[in-house]
Amino acid sequence: MRVRRRMWGGALTLLLGAASLPGGTAVAATGATPPRASSIPSAPSAPSVPSAPSAPSAQHPPGSLPLARLFDNTAISDDSRPGAADFDGAGHSLSAQDLTAAGWSRGRVLAIDGARLGWPRSAAGSPDNVVADGQAVTVTGRGDALTFLVAGTGGSGTDGASSTDGASGTDGASGTAVSGTGTVRYRDGSRSHYELSAPDWRSGPLSTKAVALPHINGTGGQTAETARLYAVTVPLRAGREVASVVLPADPGTVGDLHVFAVSVRDSGQGRTGSWAASTAGYRAVGPWQDRTLRLVVHAGASGPRARIRLANTFAAAPVDIGAASVAVQGSGAAAEAAPVPLTFGRGHAGTRIPAGAEAFSDPVDFTVPADTNLLVSIHLPGTVTAAPVHQEATQLSYVSAAGSGDRTGDSGGTAYPETMTIWPFLTGVDVEGGPGSVVALGDSITDGVKSTSGANRRWPDVLARRFQAQSLVPRYGVINHGISANRIVTDRYQGDGVSTDAGGVSAQHRLERDVLAQPAARTVVVFEGINDVRWGTSADEVIGGLRAIARRAHERGLRVVAATVAPCEGYPDCTPAVEARRQAVNAFIRDHGGVFDAVLDFDAVLRDPQRPQRMLAAYDSGDHLHPGDTGLKALGDSVDLRALVPGRRG
Repeated sequence: MRVRRRMWGGALTLLLGAASLPGGTAVAATGATPPRASSIPSAPSAPSVPSAPSAPSAQHPPGSLPLARLFDNTAISDDSRPGAADFDGAGHSLSAQDLTAAGWSRGRVLAIDGARLGWPRSAAGSPDNVVADGQAVTVTGRGDALTFLVAGTGGSGTDGASSTDGASGTDGASGTAVSGTGTVRYRDGSRSHYELSAPDWRSGPLSTKAVALPHINGTGGQTAETARLYAVTVPLRAGREVASVVLPADPGTVGDLHVFAVSVRDSGQGRTGSWAASTAGYRAVGPWQDRTLRLVVHAGASGPRARIRLANTFAAAPVDIGAASVAVQGSGAAAEAAPVPLTFGRGHAGTRIPAGAEAFSDPVDFTVPADTNLLVSIHLPGTVTAAPVHQEATQLSYVSAAGSGDRTGDSGGTAYPETMTIWPFLTGVDVEGGPGSVVALGDSITDGVKSTSGANRRWPDVLARRFQAQSLVPRYGVINHGISANRIVTDRYQGDGVSTDAGGVSAQHRLERDVLAQPAARTVVVFEGINDVRWGTSADEVIGGLRAIARRAHERGLRVVAATVAPCEGYPDCTPAVEARRQAVNAFIRDHGGVFDAVLDFDAVLRDPQRPQRMLAAYDSGDHLHPGDTGLKALGDSVDLRALVPGRRG
């Protein structure tokens, strides 16, 4: 649906219809203001976002153009002039002040799900996005996926006329994702097609949004309603260099698909995941003010250089990182040797991480030993009252005294009098070199709930040690993306706002962040479903979720291995109906008809042969749902390592 778009800052009103024309030409629109340098260093470095011409041209030259030169819609207005933009054709827009408060300042490079996206440099009230209609966009690079920063708009509405779920009360199309098919052009002359779907900016799911903003501007002023923007990725053909991208054609009356940024995501070749954890929720903490967190994590794979990944997932505001360091753990909060300082954005001591984004440290010369605890220290110079966390660390970490400042360089542990059992902000430790990573996507059993705290006896830990101790297959890193209470089909945590629920968004909703965006991911092992069937999700729905995960992972070239769901008779809510659903899911996994590349029968490993609906007593932690250390070791030891190697069938 192409609607009349208003361009403010003068008496000019244009019909902007950047339709693709034969021969690769397209109609141009005016663009952004001159670039302005960000005062805060970006987490990962990236090329600057090209500026657009100061006046419209009649036609683009043959070929493609940078996205900013195609901007034909204005989505952002200043709160003092809320009518100076028209994102949706009904006079509504995003608040420039809300975006700045979230850390999404003009020209900022945002790292989201492993991609680097340049937020437009346009001033409020100037064109800042493209309404997709077949435009050819210059995008270059090699990687595993294209990432688009998008939102959908659909139909008309009136200021203030919104329902409680954020959908416009007069807009019949609200909540409907706007989709279309585009084309990727490669340097070798080949092409591939992709399907791009942009959820609605006012009523799309919060669990998959990149950022949520608290207001919507309109010609009548500002209303308190949540606006959303999304980072959506689509697969690329492996090994081919992208030359340009043709956006989807105008989808018609269902709405408009808006593109703010697009880039090729680095596939992480040459890196291996040594440790990882999923952001499971956003909870109240501290408050921490001018304090240092010293987080204890267990490295699986070794490497001569390292980097860390920090995430501000689910947040509403940016967080400042003053300094960071890494060291091998000695005893408690003490390091074995002087911690090695980390930098960000090519040499900055700290960084600001916008809401919903992440930051990667620069690679540093620090040898990560296999099967060793590390100390990752993070100085928080400001006041932090809420943080993205991994709740069930099964590990003791440390916090410096209030107001103690930057203690990231301390070798001793006396500055860290407090302890905690969560992992805030830190989501990964990667090493250079190695063959890549196996990702364990799971729930509390993968998370290690009921295993011995601090002993690193989760089944992915067992598997990581086995990989490092052999030479018959590649020595993959094994990264643990289990979340206690997680489900395949439904979200426990809704994906926005401070909450005490740290069960995470569903495995389907976190698949991009926790699996597909992981460095050099080769194989994913999916071991989930017990929480779904325990809470009433039908077997068919769970099977549908497993099929969707397998399809998306295969599109990105990953090997997909599924594990059968473990028995739970004796746990209070594991009724005969639950058992029937579990058996139906397991029957599908065992006889999957090619959906998966291999199957791990974890049910058969753990069950009591005399009573197969119940866990063997020797493996039971005592609650009849979670294996103890012995059961977790049995799971890790049962895996045929060859089943996890891409290219094999089994």
